[in-house]
Amino acid sequence: MHSSRATPSPESSCALSAAVTRWTRRKEARPGEIMEAALELFVARGFSATRMEEIARAAGVTAGTLYRYFANKEELLKAVIRDAFAPTLQEGEQLLGNFQGSAAELLATVIRNWWQLNGATRFSGIPKLMIAEGNNFPELARFHREEVIERGEALIARAIQYGITRGEFRPIPLDIAVKVVTAPVIMAMVWKHSSVCGGAEMDIEHYLDEVIATLIHGFGSKQDIEQPIGEKA
Repeated sequence: MHSSRATPSPESSCALSAAVTRWTRRKEARPGEIMEAALELFVARGFSATRMEEIARAAGVTAGTLYRYFANKEELLKAVIRDAFAPTLQEGEQLLGNFQGSAAELLATVIRNWWQLNGATRFSGIPKLMIAEGNNFPELARFHREEVIERGEALIARAIQYGITRGEFRPIPLDIAVKVVTAPVIMAMVWKHSSVCGGAEMDIEHYLDEVIATLIHGFGSKQDIEQPIGEKA
């Protein structure tokens, strides 16, 4: 006995396959879309004031779908932080492992890469967020310190030590030198999201040029410091 069910046409089979492919691709993109929506709300409204339901609405998913990917708001922010800084840290480690140029070039490259990958992107709002609310969420503060700050400071310390070993930088305390490098970059990210400081209108390229020049001159050997910049050969 033959079945009366019609055989799908090639056109309908292709359409069904395309729909499944789009659905699969959409499903794979959901965590990223959720994290993007969450970061925008966290920076604009604050971590405490943002509710998971609002994040779901902004991401175009149901609350149930949101909780399928992220158990709670804290885990969601951890994922955002990891997604933001893991590529920067990985690139920094690769750079330091292969670099053979001058210490000045290395330090400038580290700072500019940091800005390009984080400061110039939506991730620049994370420092402001953590400064504002980190004390109220010790577990998030600990995670951010271990996953981002400590690893990032270790990379910068290696870059400075590279200059000290080569005799291009004077033997300065690394813990202090690292703070001197990170502070102006972090503050530029904070200013970018503050209408009070006018950071949004700042010429960031000129700012970074001056930061790098000041750091290289300040970290230089005693002879470099005593000799005015304009008189160097």
